[in-house]
Amino acid sequence: MQKLSFSFLVGCLLLSTGIIAQPDRWQQKIKYTINVNMNVATNQFSGTEKIDYFNQSPDTLTKVFMHLYWNAFQPNSSMDVRSRELGKTKLADPRRNNDGLDWDARVKDRISKLKPDEIGYQNVKSVLINGVAQKLIEHETILEIVLTKPILPKSKITMDVAFEAQVPVQIRRSGRDNAEGIRYSMAQWYPKVVEYDYQGWHANPYIAREFYGVWGDFDVNITIDKKYLVTAGGDLLNANEIGFGYEAKGVQVKPATGNTLTWKWQANNVHDFMWAADPNYKLITRTIPGGPLLKIVYKQVDSLENRWQKMADTCALIYPIIAKTFGAYPYKTYTFVQGGDGGMEYPMATLIKSASIGTAVHEWMHSWYQMILGSNESLYAWMDEGFTDYSSTRAMAMLRNSPGFWYNGSYGGYYRLARSGYEEPASTHADHFNTNFASTSSAYSKGAVFMEQLGYIVGADTRDKILHAYFNTWKFKHPNPNDFIRIAEKISGLELDWYKEYWIYSTKTIDYAVGDIAMVDNKTSITIKRIGKMPMPIDVLVTYKDGTQEMHYMPLNLMYGAKPTETKTPTTVHAPWKWTHPDYSFTTSRAVGEIKSIEIDPSQRLADINKTNNKLVIPE
Repeated sequence: MQKLSFSFLVGCLLLSTGIIAQPDRWQQKIKYTINVNMNVATNQFSGTEKIDYFNQSPDTLTKVFMHLYWNAFQPNSSMDVRSRELGKTKLADPRRNNDGLDWDARVKDRISKLKPDEIGYQNVKSVLINGVAQKLIEHETILEIVLTKPILPKSKITMDVAFEAQVPVQIRRSGRDNAEGIRYSMAQWYPKVVEYDYQGWHANPYIAREFYGVWGDFDVNITIDKKYLVTAGGDLLNANEIGFGYEAKGVQVKPATGNTLTWKWQANNVHDFMWAADPNYKLITRTIPGGPLLKIVYKQVDSLENRWQKMADTCALIYPIIAKTFGAYPYKTYTFVQGGDGGMEYPMATLIKSASIGTAVHEWMHSWYQMILGSNESLYAWMDEGFTDYSSTRAMAMLRNSPGFWYNGSYGGYYRLARSGYEEPASTHADHFNTNFASTSSAYSKGAVFMEQLGYIVGADTRDKILHAYFNTWKFKHPNPNDFIRIAEKISGLELDWYKEYWIYSTKTIDYAVGDIAMVDNKTSITIKRIGKMPMPIDVLVTYKDGTQEMHYMPLNLMYGAKPTETKTPTTVHAPWKWTHPDYSFTTSRAVGEIKSIEIDPSQRLADINKTNNKLVIPE
């Protein structure tokens, strides 16, 4: 009888306990055992994978797909051509470092100029199942494995994979010898099984961005020159043999007898595995009561020491805020690794170029919205990048007790997108936006605004309850937009599908204006006009010359309810505003002459693209 690992049984238990939340949702499970031998002179390595693949779907699978990400780093690859084509677009609103052109400044046309010893490649030499070789069809960054025997529902196969690879020069995310001199940033480095879910195979070629993976367990053995410190998103099993600061206190590490060391890493219930290596890495740690052990690995440069120490201290300080606001981090460790080309998140670790606190916190928050919740980034980038941008910026503001509107950057980014003429629906596949500008702005800015504006619709306190319920209900379950909206509806008691449809699946914008004011039956009648095509509930603050104020709230009829009162200002809840009607009038008992000003959305959370018509100040 085949023995199942404890972690796999725990994973099954997690799935079974989620039946109430997702009665019809299943997901695949995987176990990798990977062995690689790195040659630091040639930047090449050979490797083997033993992959246990559990088909927990109701479907019979006749093929399996794998990602071969590094094949993108070759001249004339799809990533190369796509980058050069986007670089032909001159944006009306130039972005930093791009000379007004739309390509990614890190990539540009660099791939087209790579020499044979600079390219990246992953070559799968064979895939055996029960000793039988399978037919392999390579589609650049996707490998198709045509199975000699199908995988039946609720069954398991074991694949033995032999592969070889060359680490590309650092261009995008992974690679060697980046600008900071880090030797190896090893992301997307192994043949990785493509996710298969209720929508089928997600065999997305590696064009530019975003990932999706199968949750599983990793045992990874890395043999490399003994001078190199290796770090990874996982737990080091032979720390007392390796040393380098990983060993337990008081342990005397025996010197290596050969030229190499084998580092044995393990990571359970994750959907990817990243590692990095450099002979000049330094390791420092921070212990968080009730939280994970933080490890910070960076290239030792004396002038930068204080910055990395400060970043480590700040990350330790901010964790209690993150845990209380968004949920507890479930793994034992988290590692910040200097490497890569900016900031890129992976399970239990991130690659960052420098000791930027803002970048570090942003990448760490990806653990909540991508590594733990695990939405399909290619289809729903806004659920990852947007929610991460929202939560990391909010956590930083809470840590610093920052006054003012911490979310202004996200709103500003959305406004630039909405006015640019380049906007496409946020539901567009991440690789298929017409411009990098629209893709990035939709995912980050519009996605972050989605969350803050949700607080405007349902109330900030209710939104925070939604965040906790979403995290606790859907962690380790690959939620989609409908799953989030259903949680929001259940917690708020409001209907919210309209919000998703307008904000995510269209480019319709919000624009409201203060309209006519008149005396009717000794009362002041105030008209609010909807100019934009996206309807919303509306808050209107009326301020009188004697300093008193009234809040007037018009729920949207599509909500079938109203948010709780959020302010101590006396509030009148009016009849719902029908979305079909461009105008809405309400009355206040006091005379026009007593009014000082009328303001739509005094909280500034409504993403109104023209705020110049939101406030009317009545002259004395």
